Amino acid sequence: MTAPAPGTDGQSVRPRTAEHFSVAPVLDAPEGYVAPGMPGAPVTGYDPSVHAAVTPAGPRRRTALAIAAALLAMLLGGLGYGCAPLRAADSLGWLAIALAALVAWPLGRLGGRSRVLPLLGAVLAAGALALGQLAETFRRIRGAEPGPHGLVHDTLTHWRAGLHPLDLAFYGIALIGGFLLTRRAATRN
Repeated sequence: MTAPAPGTDGQSVRPRTAEHFSVAPVLDAPEGYVAPGMPGAPVTGYDPSVHAAVTPAGPRRRTALAIAAALLAMLLGGLGYGCAPLRAADSLGWLAIALAALVAWPLGRLGGRSRVLPLLGAVLAAGALALGQLAETFRRIRGAEPGPHGLVHDTLTHWRAGLHPLDLAFYGIALIGGFLLTRRAATRN
């Protein structure tokens, strides 16, 4: 009895021999298919559309509100700094870091991570320090008789004349503190 050849009426009884391909055979799997148990295989019973609605998208950023709050903090901090009742000549300059923190907190917490907000925090912290020094000079000059150019001109002239080299260190502290504290407050979210 002989075995029928494949393709004829019956199946061959001989064991099938290995097939050799010069190229990989085309699989009957859809594109992107990952075999079960392999890394990247979908978990059975997991519906991403259901779980996406439950997962929060992250904290909301309110950049305009952060800038408005930082401007208000700069104004209030600068005026409070300049109107301090017991202002000594150089001892209150070290409060530049407090002014930087006062400005940086709303920027970082409300504005979140941004490349622009730390730079804005540095500028606003230095502005708060300058506003405080101007307010203190204005307070001193207001009691005296204003000159012929007016109170604002006299305030600016006396402020520029009264600047010391140590004031540059205070402005540096305010700039660096405003930048770093804004970044720090933003990463704490």
